[in-house]
Amino acid sequence: MDQALIYATHMQKTCLREKDRQRRPCWARWLGAVAAVACLAAGPLHAQTVGPAYTTPPSIEYGQLYSDVELAAIFPDSKTFPDMIPDAPPATILKEYLAAKNMPGFSLRTFVRQHFVGPQPAGPVVTPAARGRHLLDYVASLWPHLQQAAPSVPAYSTLQPLPYPYVVPGGRFREVYYWDSYFTMLGLLKDGQHRLAVDMLKDFAYEIGRYGMIPNGSRSYYLSRSQPPFFSLMVDLIAAADGSQILVSYLPELQKEWNFWMEGADSLAPGHAFRNVVRLADGTLLNRYWDARDVPRDESYLEDVRTAAASGRPPEIVCRDLRATAESGWDFSSRWLADGKTLATVRTIEILPVDLNSLLVHLEETLSEAYKLKGDTAEADSFHHRAEQRAGAIRRLMWDPQEGIFTDYLWRSGRLTGDITAATLYPLFLHVATAPEAKIVSETVQQKLLDVGGLATSLVDSGQQWDAPNGWAPLQWIAVAGLRDYGFDSLAEEIATRWVEKNIAGYKQSAKLVEKYNVTTTGGDAGSGGEYTTQIGFGWTNGVLVALTSLYPHLKAEAEAAVPAETATSSPAKAQ
Repeated sequence: MDQALIYATHMQKTCLREKDRQRRPCWARWLGAVAAVACLAAGPLHAQTVGPAYTTPPSIEYGQLYSDVELAAIFPDSKTFPDMIPDAPPATILKEYLAAKNMPGFSLRTFVRQHFVGPQPAGPVVTPAARGRHLLDYVASLWPHLQQAAPSVPAYSTLQPLPYPYVVPGGRFREVYYWDSYFTMLGLLKDGQHRLAVDMLKDFAYEIGRYGMIPNGSRSYYLSRSQPPFFSLMVDLIAAADGSQILVSYLPELQKEWNFWMEGADSLAPGHAFRNVVRLADGTLLNRYWDARDVPRDESYLEDVRTAAASGRPPEIVCRDLRATAESGWDFSSRWLADGKTLATVRTIEILPVDLNSLLVHLEETLSEAYKLKGDTAEADSFHHRAEQRAGAIRRLMWDPQEGIFTDYLWRSGRLTGDITAATLYPLFLHVATAPEAKIVSETVQQKLLDVGGLATSLVDSGQQWDAPNGWAPLQWIAVAGLRDYGFDSLAEEIATRWVEKNIAGYKQSAKLVEKYNVTTTGGDAGSGGEYTTQIGFGWTNGVLVALTSLYPHLKAEAEAAVPAETATSSPAKAQ
């Protein structure tokens, strides 16, 4: 039997074991309990009625039908099937499938088309109106196309309802995503879309109340993990416009966000890990990425089966690592790979990431400030102390003086990975680095990561999308903001200029913006690599472009003047 099929059979049995334990698996029962308590405690400020949600992942509900469809590669994109909408309850469809699949002339493709519809790409994100339209006007025109509203959803859809409108990235990403949205909100606020930005913050507050955390994205198959914790930065964004009392308004959700990331910390013995928390041998508490499930991702089922089969490792461990990497947002990158190049060597749960822990410093400082504004000095002092301890641990454990970077820490072996990536700028962005460290980082970035089209993601060309030669909008903003805060204005402006000019060149060539770019070329070449084709849209590209051009008037003038060439393609994106 083919090795991939052997692993698939093992995974299918694992899913069935999950289902046999109860209609809702253990992770879903835990999630439901947390959500029930959270919803009872939620204040009226964020209350809003939404329709019912179907929270069980389709790989569990459809069992063998799900694995058979994905392993047959009926759709070129593994995310297509879990986003489709059934015409009957999953149990009914599965029963019909099991009765019919061995009958003469049975067609799996036909069966799926008979019982499922959709999905369509988010958009249209590229329209004929792009021709002759200046770039920033074009970006402003995209917001309505990328805006979605789902206070209720079709029966048995994987989409989760949310009370307020939100902006999706575009293309195959038809739902709202956690960390993407911070960078989208940057652009919305600069583009006069304050209300929509606030609505997105309210949606994330609602998710914390409902699920006890903010999921990776608003689909049932994302509910077992989160994404980089940018919620406190979102609150900061709105507080900057609406006043510091916003911090107090969202204090319950900020606290629950921290509770999620720190679950199990109080009883964790030195040298052990639980979920997202690791306690080192000396008692230091830090965090890692994690997922509550250890089977192939619904949205990348075939890819995960193949990766697990090629690994020579227990498939559940490989799948846990793959899922944890998806929580990181850097899915995938050499920084998570033991050999730096092969996905099957993924080891994310062994890594304490510098970006995650820097973000949690900000969350703890935000909680400290919120409690201070509320008048609770004891909690304010407690969270300030936690933030100082975590920041000190980052500087102590994740600073690599030989390479001149902050990097990730392998907690079992007690050593640095040594990977030079754009994540080194998070301690600057979140004010964790000392001034001398920031100076050294700026020199390393200028010498090694700055390329002709902006900031490179890493120095490794692994074929994964979060590696060379790709550059990503969120990392450009983190670099620019962090470097400016430490006084490295010239380098910050250089990164911004090269990136914006890359966006402009791409728009002139193709009348569109995309999720990532090749920063090693002088033209507007899109990025590549990873599990899916480069997507058009794109929420955070749009947001960062608007934010950077607002920061630098000469870049705004260039973007305002940019129009597509007459030969540029302007047809809508195809369904993925």
